[in-house]
Amino acid sequence: MEALFIGQTYIDVTFLADRIPTGDDKDVARDYAVSFGGNAVTAAFCCARLGIAPDLLTSVADDWLGRMFLDMAARYQVCIHPRKVRRSSLSFVMPKGGKRAIVRCRDDEYLHPFPPLNLRGCRALHLDGHQADAALHYARECRKLGILTSLDGGGVRVNTMELLEFIDIAVVSERFCEQMRLSPLAALDLLKEKGCGIGGVTMGERGMLWYDESGRVATMPALYVAPEQIIDTNGAGDVFHGAYVYSYLTKPGASWETHFRFARAASAYAIRFLGNEARLPRPEDVLETDGRSGVAAAV
Repeated sequence: MEALFIGQTYIDVTFLADRIPTGDDKDVARDYAVSFGGNAVTAAFCCARLGIAPDLLTSVADDWLGRMFLDMAARYQVCIHPRKVRRSSLSFVMPKGGKRAIVRCRDDEYLHPFPPLNLRGCRALHLDGHQADAALHYARECRKLGILTSLDGGGVRVNTMELLEFIDIAVVSERFCEQMRLSPLAALDLLKEKGCGIGGVTMGERGMLWYDESGRVATMPALYVAPEQIIDTNGAGDVFHGAYVYSYLTKPGASWETHFRFARAASAYAIRFLGNEARLPRPEDVLETDGRSGVAAAV
């Protein structure tokens, strides 16, 4: 095991349509994609596509969607540690105009305790806050063992404040800031108070506000992507997280600015494609995107 990701599995149905029918009306989508979904799950698949297949502790149901997910994981050589639920979770995603509307159908009533895992050889743990009990347990264990811990703070969950005390790299969203009623700067102060060595707030086309190993706060602008090239922004943040974990695993001595710049290019590549599987970059895709893209103008 080189890295462990913990999250909630979804099957994403992503479609391009001009409107959502109501009543007895019908319409036909212009395009669609069916793929794996979930924050840490997508990040794990991204890490695997880049070249390091992690272990993934995630929800799995014994139904046809669950079996389809296991087939997806086998294709990318992601080692699944299943936590059983009755039904697979679904996300219906409608990208439009650089935004995305999502309807989630989630079963997170886990039928069994989380499994005990051997962390020998593990160098990084990435969490999205789902499976609160497992997330907290493995964050504590990894902290004891000196294993890097990373959190995708896309939203505030039941144990987020306690979990942050065991996190080395915390990158949160503007939604997290809104839920906490904090400005991005104040959110960075919170992360520092919790002991996170590196912290950031992602802000879409406005880039990321973050602090480095010295505590210095800076803005990392987003890479420019022409509006007509933006197909689907859903999952771009998950690709960002998976890419910086991969960068850390391949270059552990590099600065976090280096890791985040790599992840920024991976995310800029991702939004040009429909659905999570199509958006997964290879290392050469990331390097090409980084080399040909300028930074976005300040918004």
